[in-house]
Amino acid sequence: MDGQEKYEVIKELVEQNGNKSRAAKKLCCTRRSIDRYIKGYKIYGKEFFVHGNKGRKPVHALSDEVKESIIDLYRTKYYDATYQHFTELLQEFEGIKVSEAVVRKLLMGQYLLSPQATKKTKKNVRKLLEEMKKAAVTSREEKRIQSLIVDIEDAHARRPRCAYFGEMQQMDACVYTWFGGAQTTLHIAVDDATGMITGAWFDKGETLNGYYNVFWQILMDYGIPLMFYTDRRTIFEFKKKGGGLDENDTYTQFAYACKTLGVEIKTTSISQAKGRVERMFWTLQSRLPVLLRLAGVTTIEQANEYLKQYLPRFNKRFALDHNRMQSVFENKPTQEKANLTLAILTSRKVDSGHSIRFFNKYYRTVNQSGLLVYFHKGTEGLVIRTFDNNLYFSVEDRVYAMEEIPEHEQTSRNFDFREPKVKPIAKYIPPVSHPWRKSLFDQFKQKQVHRADLMTGT
Repeated sequence: MDGQEKYEVIKELVEQNGNKSRAAKKLCCTRRSIDRYIKGYKIYGKEFFVHGNKGRKPVHALSDEVKESIIDLYRTKYYDATYQHFTELLQEFEGIKVSEAVVRKLLMGQYLLSPQATKKTKKNVRKLLEEMKKAAVTSREEKRIQSLIVDIEDAHARRPRCAYFGEMQQMDACVYTWFGGAQTTLHIAVDDATGMITGAWFDKGETLNGYYNVFWQILMDYGIPLMFYTDRRTIFEFKKKGGGLDENDTYTQFAYACKTLGVEIKTTSISQAKGRVERMFWTLQSRLPVLLRLAGVTTIEQANEYLKQYLPRFNKRFALDHNRMQSVFENKPTQEKANLTLAILTSRKVDSGHSIRFFNKYYRTVNQSGLLVYFHKGTEGLVIRTFDNNLYFSVEDRVYAMEEIPEHEQTSRNFDFREPKVKPIAKYIPPVSHPWRKSLFDQFKQKQVHRADLMTGT
């Protein structure tokens, strides 16, 4: 119980010679404790009721330097992280281990709100700051408080739509129980000027395959857009796990395809910045699951097939008519060019058996005439898996087809009748004009690593 209240009750009891039982009931203690309080009051007075640890800093308390460091790190480096995420980042990258409650108390004390702060919290903090502003004595203090009020306002003001169709495609993915009782991921792209869904694809997770299929739909239906506005987190999704960049690095592969076609990519870690696509998911979640259930959709293949006939109806209902707006889409590429551009590039080395291992299978290289081509052990090159799943191997600016090596021969030289030897079958080899040189791709990957390190401060 508060020491001040104990002091006042005991003081009144002693001065008025009151009832000890009543005082004990009021202080929720025994008569024996009341006698001890009276004795202490008569000897030490009010000081007897002051707790011994008052003014003493706890052993486990954070130092002022650490507190200032936490606040400064949030202001300058981790300003877009939630309190929980910021707590994890402090431990992982800064070596500062504190609880979320401590972080929350420190930041709230400086009126630094989480990006996910509720409207009620923002309203209460704003009301408090307005009162502090009225009570401010100096103009300097008033300006400081006013800057805090501005900071807690919604930083993502409404902006007008883009002027032209194809100027910006907002792209994102959403995990939800769309059909069949299990969660799947819907990838979509939304044109900023018209609000039209220009591409959509279901997959088991947020994958490069999902984004590539959306990109393919845009290229085939409309042409090459000017810019994609995407989520920044995919930059780190795979790089931080293994420490390297490979065929699983969604951002690097997708960005390289965009670079080939001349499409700009702009990224953000703030969902409100690309509100067009975020709000689109809310609309789809309220409609699409019902329609998929009524259509009897239970598999991803069925769901993607359903989207083909659903998107035109959806766009007619919710999007602006793009035919009445000037388009800045570049001309549609040929299917061959799109297939070769939306490719997954993977560095591989030739093994001692003159073969290449890819997804637990072994392949040999074949030239345009259908003849086998052998490389020395350790020869580096790029395995190219095109959008239509054809495999090629690029070495020293030359491209070869890849042929899977079967585990067993189909016929026996000793026991089966052998057909007369036929000529090798010619293979289609894409032109070398495509930027499939390993040096170019490695240079691009290093730029992505450098960019990611700058953004994380490592």
